[in-house]
Amino acid sequence: MSYHIFIMEPFYKPPFKKYVKKQARPLQLSIEDEIEKIIENPEMGESKKGDLRECRVHKFAFKKQKQLIAYKVSTNEILFYMVGPHENFYLNLKKYLKEGG
Repeated sequence: MSYHIFIMEPFYKPPFKKYVKKQARPLQLSIEDEIEKIIENPEMGESKKGDLRECRVHKFAFKKQKQLIAYKVSTNEILFYMVGPHENFYLNLKKYLKEGG
């Protein structure tokens, strides 16, 4: 009997990569840990409504500051749109998606 272990393929949009690149190593590592959790359980993020209905948002704390990760799950991939602190996060995400992100 053979079992197929299905791994979701992560893809990162420019705003996601840009934010991570600018951060200190401890935050980068924390984001990597959260990405692994999302890949293992893509349903963990909260489904959004309205303009953001295609997105899920996972929240985590880093040094007492809330960080958010916006992503979209499709059949065999997870598209990571944006990561960052809560302030203006949803506003920036809507703007990015409207621009065709």
